[in-house]
Parts: sequence; structure tokens; C-alpha cells
Amino acid sequence: MKVSEIREILDATMFNSGDEDLEVDSGCGCDLMSDVLAFNHNNSVILTGAVNPQAIRTFEVVDTHVVVFVRGKQPSEELISLADCSDILLMGTRYSMFEACGRLYAAGLRGEEIENDF
Repeated sequence: MKVSEIREILDATMFNSGDEDLEVDSGCGCDLMSDVLAFNHNNSVILTGAVNPQAIRTFEVVDTHVVVFVRGKQPSEELISLADCSDILLMGTRYSMFEACGRLYAAGLRGEEIENDF
């Protein structure tokens, strides 16, 4: 799914510029940065309500380049600048995490398969 499609599906606002033709293979919704670190996010979009510098640093570590802030959260200019330096495209949507993930899932975007020993 292209970033432009994600923007349209979520009626998202772009907070910085980036390649809207970039392909995203999967999605992840989480607010805990420890959860972000637990998964491989190559070519993924992360949906989160965590709007702080530590989140951007975490996205750098997992090489994520597309982030959507949910629940109407808006990043500061400092955060946008930090994301620009790391080539991370930031968007925001008014939808809750549940609603935003559901809309992307209904449009065909899937999460990563997780193996566990339950």
C-alpha cells in the first residue's frame, strides 16, 4: 500500500514532506516503544499516540520511515525537525488507534506474523 493511500484512508494530515509513492508492506499499532522494538518494521507504517523525541529515536533504530499519530496528536516543530533528519514521514489522523488500524486492515494492509509459544 502506498503512503498516499494511507493518507487518504485515514484522512491524514501530513506534518512533513516525503515520498507518498513509498510502498508500505505492513502496519503496527502501539504506544509502547518497547513493543516497537520487539518487531521487525522494515517497510511498515507505525500508528502511535506517542508524540515525543524518544519515539522518533526508536523509529530510527527499527528503520521505520512512515509514522501516523492517532487521536489527533500533533508533533512539535522540534519533533518534525528530528523526523526530517531521520527521513521519517509523519502524518496524523483524528481516528483512534483501533479505528485507524481497522480502516487500514479493511483496505488490505496486514500486520506482521508473530510467532509465540502460547
